Amino acid sequence: MQVRSLARRLFLVIMALTSLLPGRIVAGSEPVAVLFDTDVGNDVDDVLALGVLHALESRGACRLLGVTVTKDSDLAGPFVDLINTFYGRPDIPIGVVRNGKTPDPGKYLPLAGEKKGDHFRYPHRLESGRNAPEAVALLRKLLAAQPDGSVALVQVGFSTNLARLLDSKADDVSPLAGRDLVAKKVKVLSVMAGAFTPINGNAHYCEYNVVQDIANCRKLADEWPTEVVWSGFEIGIAVPYPAESILRDFGYVEDHPVAESYRRYNPPPHNRPTWDLTSVLYAVHPDRGYFDLSPPGRVTIENDGFSKFERKDGGRHRYLKMNETQRARVQEALVQLTSQPPRALKP
Repeated sequence: MQVRSLARRLFLVIMALTSLLPGRIVAGSEPVAVLFDTDVGNDVDDVLALGVLHALESRGACRLLGVTVTKDSDLAGPFVDLINTFYGRPDIPIGVVRNGKTPDPGKYLPLAGEKKGDHFRYPHRLESGRNAPEAVALLRKLLAAQPDGSVALVQVGFSTNLARLLDSKADDVSPLAGRDLVAKKVKVLSVMAGAFTPINGNAHYCEYNVVQDIANCRKLADEWPTEVVWSGFEIGIAVPYPAESILRDFGYVEDHPVAESYRRYNPPPHNRPTWDLTSVLYAVHPDRGYFDLSPPGRVTIENDGFSKFERKDGGRHRYLKMNETQRARVQEALVQLTSQPPRALKP
């Protein structure tokens, strides 16, 4: 009897641990429909986050409906296309901002223009963002085609596209104005922006994504009609991506665009924070215990770009919190997901 009891307890422990693995999908659960809005090119965590999304789709946890870009560089859209193509999903729609922020190509976007002989070094079809659809039009089209209350929207850059989405008018794809379309189709907005604990002793830290686009982020905070979960600056810096993984875990191909982007942005032994990756992980696995949430409240954006949170019963805003045990779990999950080989990759 004691042996059977011990065996049963051991079985329950193993099952509990297994339930924490990032790749386990509950039988009968539907993949989360995700729209990913990014300022790819300004930092490399956007690239890692896109790799995480592809790994999660390969595991059956999500469907990446489309990617929209808030960095106004002609190379940003083609770079997203090369990443999607590398992961075996070249047909994912890509939309780009017009008259947006930070038009400089940065350190790794030029990979999209590099060639080996007559071919792109990393295969892709989109040669310039000028040939891609405008982001808000694409967002409206993709949202209108989804079931009500089904879409997790992940914003990990500027608020330009989503603020413009709120102001968009009814059109051929939907009779709903932007705010109403969002309220009908989106279940949660997972956004990497702000800071909700002191950063290096600074209790008034103004985070980059907000500061670069204050008016649009304020509009987002004031008017977005669904639940918003903010991953503050403090979360990403608490979970640095280990440079050792870049050196060791991507060698299953001779030339890996994610690892090469990391090296070009800031080469190992630099451990880059995982800001954008945390918003992706929460959006796809909100109930897996990777993070805790603050009480409900409201985020307001002050004139200097500071994100102020005030607790309010019934408020639609929360921010991520994380203890040390969760930090270790999140780091392990993100390393395994980021470095996962593409499903279509042939040995």
